[in-house]
Amino acid sequence: MSRAFVKEQDDAPEDLTERPVSAGPNVVTPHGLKLIDAEIEAGRRILAQGQHEGDKSAIARASRDLRYWVQRRATAQVIEMPDRPETVAFGTRVTILRDDGRKQVFAIVGEDESDPPKGYLTYTSPLARALMGRAVGDAVEIPGGEAEIVKLEAIGPEG
Repeated sequence: MSRAFVKEQDDAPEDLTERPVSAGPNVVTPHGLKLIDAEIEAGRRILAQGQHEGDKSAIARASRDLRYWVQRRATAQVIEMPDRPETVAFGTRVTILRDDGRKQVFAIVGEDESDPPKGYLTYTSPLARALMGRAVGDAVEIPGGEAEIVKLEAIGPEG
């Protein structure tokens, strides 16, 4: 087998599937919109670098990711967060006390902002849906047991 043939195969772009886009509304916090803009800017830099280096795989990945983020930017609906939330809603940070004694804090955010290990839950998650509309002092059935809402606050401008 000639080396040229192997090289040609190595340079072939990856066969990438499109990133899935949720069918639900694309609601974001103001901070979430900034994160989308940052992803677009990073994607453009990676695409330009890939084009400069002739890296077809990098070009394919960056192009696919840019299509996703540009579409998400075009459909983003910025939801202003409440200054003093009285109930759990999009853009609030909620502290719960689980029936096993664990205290947890979650911010309810858009799908692209979600990062559960860091306490950012998408508004579509089962836990967020169970908490929505509830107030401090409410006992709530949540996945994994029961919890009491002990504190509500607005999410700051940086999430």
